[in-house]
Amino acid sequence: MAEPNRHRAKYVIGPDGSPLTIADLPPATTKRWVIRRKAEVVAAVRGGLLTLDEACSRYTLTVDEFLSWQMSIDQHGLAGLRTTRIQQYRL
Repeated sequence: MAEPNRHRAKYVIGPDGSPLTIADLPPATTKRWVIRRKAEVVAAVRGGLLTLDEACSRYTLTVDEFLSWQMSIDQHGLAGLRTTRIQQYRL
């Protein structure tokens, strides 16, 4: 259950260093996940713009899928989000 008085960020700093608001996030109907879109969703959750549950619900993601994006960024930077190079980054 969401807390009604929970502080929500108005914006966060996106992966390119610019401010990112809810309106700037990828549409909920996004099917093609390019690096930039994945990084924006991860930045939004980390910065408090969305909760993990909200992001997963909005984008029909599993928690594991989101966490894999986050771990890829942590370990390999934005390049870790490339699906064409995924075998190079996995151990």
